[in-house]
Amino acid sequence: MAMQNRKRRWLSGWAFCNFALIFLHLKGVSAQIRYSIQEELKVGTAVGNIANDLGFDTSRLADRNLRIVSGTKQDLFQVNQRDGALLVNHRVDREELCVKSAPCFINLKAVIENPLEMHQVTVEIMDVNDNSPTFPDETYNLEILESATPGARLQLEGAHDPDTGVYSLQSYKLSQNQYFRVEIEDFGEDGKIPFLILQRPLDREHIARYDLTLTALDGGKPPKSGTLNVTVTVSDVNDNTPVCDKQKYTVTVKENVPKGTFLLRVNASDSDEGVNGEVEYSLRSKFRGTAAEPFELDSKTGELKVKGGLDFEEKQVYEMKILASDKGAVSLSTHCNVLVRVEDVNDNRPEIDVTSLSSRIPEDATPGTVVALMGMNDLDSGLNGQVVCSLPEDLPFVLKPSLDGHFFSLVTNDYLDKESVPRYDITITAKDLGTPPLASTKVIQVEVVDVNDNSPLFTENPYTFYVVENNKPGMPIFSVSASDVDDGENAAVLYSLDRGSTGQSVTSFLNINEGNGTIYALKSFDFETLKTFQFCIIAKDSGTPSLSSNVTVNVFILDQNDNAPVILYPVSANGSAEGVEEIPRNVNAGHLVTKVRAYDADIGYNGWLLFSLQEVTDHSLLALDRYTGQIRTLRSFTETDEAEHKLVILVKDNGNVSLSATANVIIKVVEPKEAFAASDVKSSVKDEEENSVTFYLIITLGSVSTLFLISFIVLIVMQCSKPTYYSSKYLQDTNNDGTLCHSIQYRSGDNRYMLVGPRMSIGSTIVPGSNGNTLVVPSEHRKRASAEVRTLSQFFTAY
Repeated sequence: MAMQNRKRRWLSGWAFCNFALIFLHLKGVSAQIRYSIQEELKVGTAVGNIANDLGFDTSRLADRNLRIVSGTKQDLFQVNQRDGALLVNHRVDREELCVKSAPCFINLKAVIENPLEMHQVTVEIMDVNDNSPTFPDETYNLEILESATPGARLQLEGAHDPDTGVYSLQSYKLSQNQYFRVEIEDFGEDGKIPFLILQRPLDREHIARYDLTLTALDGGKPPKSGTLNVTVTVSDVNDNTPVCDKQKYTVTVKENVPKGTFLLRVNASDSDEGVNGEVEYSLRSKFRGTAAEPFELDSKTGELKVKGGLDFEEKQVYEMKILASDKGAVSLSTHCNVLVRVEDVNDNRPEIDVTSLSSRIPEDATPGTVVALMGMNDLDSGLNGQVVCSLPEDLPFVLKPSLDGHFFSLVTNDYLDKESVPRYDITITAKDLGTPPLASTKVIQVEVVDVNDNSPLFTENPYTFYVVENNKPGMPIFSVSASDVDDGENAAVLYSLDRGSTGQSVTSFLNINEGNGTIYALKSFDFETLKTFQFCIIAKDSGTPSLSSNVTVNVFILDQNDNAPVILYPVSANGSAEGVEEIPRNVNAGHLVTKVRAYDADIGYNGWLLFSLQEVTDHSLLALDRYTGQIRTLRSFTETDEAEHKLVILVKDNGNVSLSATANVIIKVVEPKEAFAASDVKSSVKDEEENSVTFYLIITLGSVSTLFLISFIVLIVMQCSKPTYYSSKYLQDTNNDGTLCHSIQYRSGDNRYMLVGPRMSIGSTIVPGSNGNTLVVPSEHRKRASAEVRTLSQFFTAY
């Protein structure tokens, strides 16, 4: 770099001498013209027409030898001797010519002879978005302790885009993940630096490494981008990271200092012992791969020294990252930011003397609280000795000067919030009024002390859990979780059941672990007795005074096949499932002899009943409908058929482990006259029985009606207060054929679907692809039955 600079100055001096000799023979500069072009134009592209713009006769250009003769960049352009057009001769790269300077001008000299004239030609090179943001490395490795708290910051290597303006680096984007997000700190002309912010606690045993992709975007349309593969390794050993004693090291050095000049000492401390506490330093350049930084770093002492020549005109600011890492088995490291400013004027910088500092401020401190007192001194005199102090923008602090202007007090001008910003690194800048002004900075670290101003928050509200019946008492069934963004004791959460609002009946069979929020059932649930219940949980922190919040928990009991079918008919006087049926011998085939009726308290497939014959005297005479339980004749009786037939009927449900019951039916075949007489006897007995129970039936109907009215009113209140997303209802229907089974009804478009057992009611059609279990009720039947279904649903829900 130094050799190139000396060569450039030699060429500039040589060119100046030649132009001076030419200028002595010139009659005068007649004009000055200016052109603007975009970079990266094709060779041969016309920039402008010098002959037309300067008024030369194009027919005499060859004789007058119009040419570009001045400047070190004269080979970038050439003049067409035929028409006087200024053409691009070589590739024009604005970043190579002007680096970050804006605007970018190239000054040329156009010389023409006979008579000899020299004209000033200025070409402005306009930037285009021809460079993508690039990172120093393709990959970047980080290590983080699994004990790191949310909000921890991990500094990453920033990208570099040599373009300017809107085409320069604008933003960063991090690949989608649940644990990290990216924040950007804008250091002005020093670039935008990304930081990884931890969002939730880590668990190394669960996930030991995170592979993230950081994308840098410029402002082009469409934007160009560059990516950096970031690997974050979680470690649970060597749990203390080296800490720099300053957030940012800033030093100003003269451009003519000799090689080996000491600049600053980076000091990072590690509270670990042994090799885990030994810190070594390494220099990481911001733009690796470009020209080497003119600095060297002592890896043991952290001393930063000048290694090569500095040139203020070439670069005024060097930003470096010094990696401070310990020597543990799993090395931990941090970055110390170093900013080196090069000056070309030997002046004195202002000095900041902090005389008093309160480094811990409670977050509820009132605005106007004094944080620090400091004095300002500048060895210069006059305007160069007058000091002006300032703070970065968007900080809840202000500086108030004393009457003589030599002392300043740092006070708060707004309320603080530890949960948003737990610590402030306040950079106080003191700048004199010289030309150019010189400045110095002082970093004051203020820690915000937590107060209990945040209530615990549950991860869900409300909670919904599903518990299978017949659970084991004393075992955990589910858990809740709440977090408090406060710190220390203010964030320690204790859980308890809200027995006041829920009532003793529900919380009496529940218990909660106050430390982790695990709910235990003290009894076994029975779906047929209790289908759902609701209670509240209180989460309270340990602050003084403590803050709390509550959450509603909705629990739904899931059914198991724990109820065997119950035979409703036939039932004998002693309660056994036995019955005798008499039929005339002259009945035809298909005659309904009787029907076995059964009920299962379970729902769904667990309550879906099927009937089958276990024993039968004559298989050719009698048949059983497996879905309805109807017993019909297959043919007419003959003289040779026996007069008594015994059937053993098995009723079983469709649960995973099927449960069953049996019924015995004895069918006696009698002559038609005997059957008629027996029918008369049964009718008379039935009339007497019906007369005897009429009074009790009236009382029963009145009680049921009253209970239904009360249940209807309670159900309306519950429906109004119940969240809208609990839309599923279990409906118990009574089969028209006498077999009690369960059904679930739901809608889809204009159709109403009913999931029932295999018995299909009259007027229903099977939906294709439903396996015979889903029925579509026609619209006319649906209108007639909707009121009945709604009434039954409300009645059984109330029960």
